[in-house]
Amino acid sequence: MKKKNITTIHIYNHVGSFAEDKDKAEILRQEILWPQIKIGKTVKIDFAQVEDITQSFIHTLLSELIRDTQGEVLDLIYFKNCNETVQKIINMVIDYMQEN
Repeated sequence: MKKKNITTIHIYNHVGSFAEDKDKAEILRQEILWPQIKIGKTVKIDFAQVEDITQSFIHTLLSELIRDTQGEVLDLIYFKNCNETVQKIINMVIDYMQEN
């Protein structure tokens, strides 16, 4: 069986049930997300057990990558186990970044 070329980031393991720490979002982006994207891996961002997030957390996590790749990075990232609130905030940030 061929091993999938996917890295999973379990957000809860880094920030708990409320993802609001922009410093931790920046560390995740710089130390895990961006290095994996650079080597061509798909990244699954898993929000299991995360009850709420702030727009600033998602903006810090994603906006620089979206801007630097003209949105192409979104082909390599997917989101899993998002509740309705988390999904709305992710969509809002992605939509905003793609408009600008």
